Amino acid sequence: MTDTDTTGTGTDWQAWQAGWDRQQEWYMPDREERFRVMLDMVEALVGDRPRVLDLACGTGSITARLLDRFPGATSTGVDLDPALLAIARGTFAGDDRVTLVEADLKAPDWPALLPHESYDAVLTATALHWLHTGPLEALYGRLAGLVRPGGVFMNADHMIDETTPRINAAERARRHARMDRARQAGAVDWAEWWQLAAQDPVLAGPTARRFEIYGEHADGDMPSAAWHARVLREKGFAEARPVWCSPSDTLLLALR
Repeated sequence: MTDTDTTGTGTDWQAWQAGWDRQQEWYMPDREERFRVMLDMVEALVGDRPRVLDLACGTGSITARLLDRFPGATSTGVDLDPALLAIARGTFAGDDRVTLVEADLKAPDWPALLPHESYDAVLTATALHWLHTGPLEALYGRLAGLVRPGGVFMNADHMIDETTPRINAAERARRHARMDRARQAGAVDWAEWWQLAAQDPVLAGPTARRFEIYGEHADGDMPSAAWHARVLREKGFAEARPVWCSPSDTLLLALR
């Protein structure tokens, strides 16, 4: 990851990356552990020089950790958010291991924009809950065609089991109490982070476009891990199950 601006904008992309990480950690304090397990499973199943598709890549959080751990890896990041892609482009400028693609994952032909026909691993985190189950099922079908035989898909996200309402309520109450304490200590939340981006001379334009695309927040679904595993098997993956979970999040792995 670059420490200084290499794009001529004068923007400190490293600082924007760090700010994004802190904001996300307010919601998910075990986020780094989740990334560690994700990369452990990449190494276990496809080795330490993988060709990776960073799906709904945002600022490139997965790609940054991937390349830090596996310098011989390559990554294609795909996203539609112009502001987060601007940060990713600034961060990885000049790194020929990284390709960034602007695409709508709900469009049926988005895989045609990718530089490769198949990948060893497709990885995504805290992103696909923006999709309703219908578009998500269609996306999983397309991913089955992008992951090579023996390759992996991993999705780390909120996966809610509606059959456990009392457990869900208790977990949510505890999580929000912790978040309230962190806010009182100065943590920046999602809305405040975007307000800062809107005030930045370089990110103001991309941020305005991003809210034109998404609105304040997309209204997606958060089905259970069992639903994700079942649909992935139906779409062509041989095996699928969680490989890590916290009280609120799950990392689900599917093997082609």
